[in-house]
Amino acid sequence: MASSWCRISPIIPIFVWFLLVFSLVCPVHSLETIEDRGSNQTFRPNEELKKLKIIAARLSKINKPAVKTIQSPDGDIIDCVVSHLQPAFDHPQLKGQKPLDPPDRPKGHSPSGMLEENVQLWRLSGESCPEGTVPIRRTTEEDMLRASSVRRFGRKPRRHVRRDSSSNGHEHAVGYVSGDQYYGAKASINVWAPRVANQYEFSLSQMWVISGSFGDDLNTIEAGWQVSPELYGDNYPRFFTYWTTDAYQATGCYNLLCSGFVQTNNRIAIGAAISPTSSYNGGQFDISLLVWKDPKHGNWWLEFGSGILVGYWPSFLFTHLQSHASMVQFGGETVNSRPSGFHTSTQMGSGHFAGEGFGKASYFRNLQVVDWDNNLIPLSNLRVLADHPNCYDIQGGINSVWGNYFYYGGPGRNVRCP
Repeated sequence: MASSWCRISPIIPIFVWFLLVFSLVCPVHSLETIEDRGSNQTFRPNEELKKLKIIAARLSKINKPAVKTIQSPDGDIIDCVVSHLQPAFDHPQLKGQKPLDPPDRPKGHSPSGMLEENVQLWRLSGESCPEGTVPIRRTTEEDMLRASSVRRFGRKPRRHVRRDSSSNGHEHAVGYVSGDQYYGAKASINVWAPRVANQYEFSLSQMWVISGSFGDDLNTIEAGWQVSPELYGDNYPRFFTYWTTDAYQATGCYNLLCSGFVQTNNRIAIGAAISPTSSYNGGQFDISLLVWKDPKHGNWWLEFGSGILVGYWPSFLFTHLQSHASMVQFGGETVNSRPSGFHTSTQMGSGHFAGEGFGKASYFRNLQVVDWDNNLIPLSNLRVLADHPNCYDIQGGINSVWGNYFYYGGPGRNVRCP
């Protein structure tokens, strides 16, 4: 297996640092946080009532009437919602419309995910949503009460980030390409259930499709899997999406928690748990993700697993991404809130370092991008970067079977990462 390494210029890590700063999902408490959790605080009935009213109003907007309801083994409730009544169609530019028909896939595309039909726990009962509906994970009052900010529930926090790694730092092991015009990206990622040390940390593996400067106009499209006890209330790895057009300030959200992403299929529920998962020295299960820009209408489409079209982000949601992306990033991210003053033991990927290789470390394989002519092509300049390599690391390579790939991850706190 021949390894392919790229020497990184001093500019690149700074460039990526700006991206990582704006791609944070750190659940720090803001002025909008739930105020009355602490035992030393006074119970204020008026404020509690106001908060509950806000939650009730938000739930009535997020949760649409269902024609069928499915109880998932993990406790989720999946609502089958008529496709043109899903949250996306609350958007002024989509009101009264219906989901678009599927576009042509990029040339050179063949679905390559290992998993077939039963890729989510809610499907294991054999139940499914009827044609003409989309499966949506129901948001509960408990979900919103767990959130660090009720008003910004479903969004990444809008905040200034300190540069030192000791303040709720986000840590990354990523591969990325930049310096060209990109019209999509594809990768296969093996799915794990990493241990997350506390409710306000998470572990994720995803793709970022990025455009704009790294100021207030940053545009991103994101998809992958995450373990987030705060968002979902458990430790299952879950399929997720995200988007923003203003560096996470006022636009965008996770999954279908705001109007934006249009779901078009009745088989995959965004935000639902993925099953099965990979095991150390055992079976490896991966998902294939493809994001690409439809040349005809300009919308960004998402495919999950073995050829299942999930839906699309309408092009009008974006500014810079109406044209193309200027960077694509793949990899893992965790939050290190330094519980008890030590580095967190939250795991990235499998919880094992890249050097352990197949069956033990996490991987991204068959990394590709989409060019201006809607062709899937190999990466020509993949760079890899781990910002805390004693805690989580990354090793890239290339071969004839996996194309561009990398192993990544780690255990977090260990003798070299105190």
